[in-house]
Amino acid sequence: MTKYSPTELVETLGSGLLSFPVTHFDADLQFDEPAYRAHLEWLSGYPVAGLFAAGGTGEGFSLTAEETDRVVRAAISGAGGKVPVLAPATGSTVNAIAQVKAAEDAGADGILLMPPYLTEAGQRGLVEHISAVCAATGLGVIYYSRANAVLGTDALEQACRRNANLVGFKDGVGSIEQMTRTYAQLGDRLVYVGGLPTAEMFALPLLQLGVTTYSSAIFNFVPQFALDFYDAVRRQDQAVVYAMLNDFVIPYTKIRDRESGYAVSIVKAGLTAVGRPAGPVRPPLSDLTAAELDELRALVDKVAGSKA
Repeated sequence: MTKYSPTELVETLGSGLLSFPVTHFDADLQFDEPAYRAHLEWLSGYPVAGLFAAGGTGEGFSLTAEETDRVVRAAISGAGGKVPVLAPATGSTVNAIAQVKAAEDAGADGILLMPPYLTEAGQRGLVEHISAVCAATGLGVIYYSRANAVLGTDALEQACRRNANLVGFKDGVGSIEQMTRTYAQLGDRLVYVGGLPTAEMFALPLLQLGVTTYSSAIFNFVPQFALDFYDAVRRQDQAVVYAMLNDFVIPYTKIRDRESGYAVSIVKAGLTAVGRPAGPVRPPLSDLTAAELDELRALVDKVAGSKA
């Protein structure tokens, strides 16, 4: 039995901070389910509004279908009903539908519909892709607009008209003009989620465009800092937001930008830095160097302290 209806999911997700838990691997790059489950138990103890299992930060692109199902089920078990858990739908339409059905069977509370893999598509095709996935489930679906699946406002409105359970739009582009058009045209029909890497960098300006929440990767290893930052954004306390950006977020992004894929790798490094290691990343990603890990550890110790 799903705990959250699509309507309840919208209300819950839009009311607080969201996050993508990393996926724990052992030294042989196999899924470390006990460690992952413990991580979900830890994160769900904080007042977070939703957790996305096997997403981008969770290296979902590196998982087999069987592993994705295991990760989703472990996340649901670890969260223990304290926070909604959303499962991914990835790849081709038929694969995404299969994942949606597996997620619903596992007891997930919603779906994050990721871009199709390695193909370009027009707006009509993307609307059909969304509609096929939405029709396969009664769960609320959030569409992730990014990469080869950027959805324009008119196509998004069409998808909303056709699919009552399309309840969210996750922006992975960061276009102020496009988000202005989208919110002006669709208003509160959807919950809008910030989905750019290190979303804290964009949170304050996007709030003005109806993006009331975002997925925080740093919540994985400095959860209280991430929640305090989100609270400052929602209060529109610019002084606090910019102080926290300068103290931690901006120096963090300077490490993140040194190599492609570090937006994921640095999150696992952050967990190592706070003494809660999640194992290495899978290829083609690369772990931070030892020197970069030390640099990150010093940054975390300096600005987070007891908030880690």
